[in-house]
Amino acid sequence: MCDSKTCMEVTGASTRRLFLHKTGAVAFAAAIGSVMFGHPAVAAEVTALPKPQNKLSPDDAVRHMMDGNGRYVSGGTRRHDFASEREALNHGQNPYAAVLSCSDSRIAPEYAFDSTRGDLFVVRVAGNLVNDDVMGSLEYAVAVLNVPVIFVLGHDKCGAVDAAINVSTKGTTYPGKIQSLTTKILPAVNKVKGKAVNLLDAAIAQNVRDSMVNLREQSAIIQEAEKSGRLRIVGGVYRLRTGAVELLG
Repeated sequence: MCDSKTCMEVTGASTRRLFLHKTGAVAFAAAIGSVMFGHPAVAAEVTALPKPQNKLSPDDAVRHMMDGNGRYVSGGTRRHDFASEREALNHGQNPYAAVLSCSDSRIAPEYAFDSTRGDLFVVRVAGNLVNDDVMGSLEYAVAVLNVPVIFVLGHDKCGAVDAAINVSTKGTTYPGKIQSLTTKILPAVNKVKGKAVNLLDAAIAQNVRDSMVNLREQSAIIQEAEKSGRLRIVGGVYRLRTGAVELLG
């Protein structure tokens, strides 16, 4: 886009490579190629990570999250100073986990895991459901940002799941797109209905498990990353009264 001799001397290949590097498309294309064609992807150019401490194995990332939740529950959260990280994060991100969480205002994954900016790639939707937009966002987190963990986070007293229970047990109908959302949670409700002492708690846990299964079954990118050991998919339920996150087995 310039007229100088220096600019003109840059080859087309170099220009394309620079563009792909800056947008993260190299990593995305590499991941797609690996999944679709079954051979090792060409590595993207290596650059310094904005937060080197976030480069964790899947197991270490889960442990890091649960340690953070322990601090949150006990009231011993760390002091996070965004000012000292602002310049690094201005040039990119390398979160150590992606979180699929409910939209409930009482749930804040960054707080619940005692994390700061640049740590968690959070996708939120009522009922922590997997739809196309959620899937695309999490595929980006896996293929481009290389997150080692996707954490599906439900919570007790979930209004979306409770609404689905009302649809299933009382035939309740809701206005607008709310009915469509509750319908997507019905499979989880129906799987545990008649088998659980507390239907809401059981349906909340089952809904988390269903989202985990949907991530695996509906995305070749996520499936391949998990199969290769680069990614773990875990689920848990946040307890409103205590702030504790209970991992689901």
